[in-house]
Amino acid sequence: MIDLHTHTTCSDGTDSPRQLVNKAIAQGLEVLGVSDHDTTSGWEEATQSLRGPLKLALGAEISCLTTDGVSVHMLGLLFDPKHPELQRVLEETRDGRLPRMRAMIEKMQAEGMDISIEDVERVMPVGATMGRPHLADALVAKKIIKSRDEAFVDLLHNNSRFYVSHLAPTPVDAITLIRRAGGVAVIAHPFASHRGQILKPEDFADLVVAGLNGVEVDHRDQNPDERAMLRVIADELDLVITGSSDYHGTGKLNSLAENHTNREQWAKLESQADARRVVSA
Repeated sequence: MIDLHTHTTCSDGTDSPRQLVNKAIAQGLEVLGVSDHDTTSGWEEATQSLRGPLKLALGAEISCLTTDGVSVHMLGLLFDPKHPELQRVLEETRDGRLPRMRAMIEKMQAEGMDISIEDVERVMPVGATMGRPHLADALVAKKIIKSRDEAFVDLLHNNSRFYVSHLAPTPVDAITLIRRAGGVAVIAHPFASHRGQILKPEDFADLVVAGLNGVEVDHRDQNPDERAMLRVIADELDLVITGSSDYHGTGKLNSLAENHTNREQWAKLESQADARRVVSA
């Protein structure tokens, strides 16, 4: 099994990189993609924990905004971690998360919710990239809601009155940067309509021109019709088709490798990086 989209405590997952690698080994995965939000800080621990036949496809899930304000997540895999421009953009995107979080909390406080930035920081693992799941965890800790999933259904989805966007590259800029850093770019869950606004089929043309390599088709947040439409788009544009869990540990219902990527599709994707950066034990 090949699962190219997972998260650790370095962003908003609940497993450390070591725990995630151990789970992947126990489940017999062939390739694990470690793709924390806007950071590569988990790469070293994941690599040090590697053993047996498991291989790592290291990367990051880059937060993007289209010019008309649609939130898009771009998976960058197999890029050079020392690429200065990419690391600068990741750092700037991370820095934009704190003022965004403060703005969302202010909206909640205005409606009488007993929540603060200190509450959010209290539930975050040391060194984690701040995100909405941490706000959800703080709301759970304060007994305002019961679970992360409830938070995203009722309070934190992209169309929520509490939602605040943040400074981020456009999808085209992110793809261009990933490719310039030698990696491959896969757009994550682009038709997950329950999350909020989504891309339109005609939006993919510009992404392909920018160098998009693949599209995440099999994902629990995309229904069968959405997956079928994405397969048609991928076939027409010669994009790699991936399937992934978007695993976050106990923070979400997603199970490791509940969706996975075909070996032939993975081989095609890996071949489009400018160097062989898959990590083996």
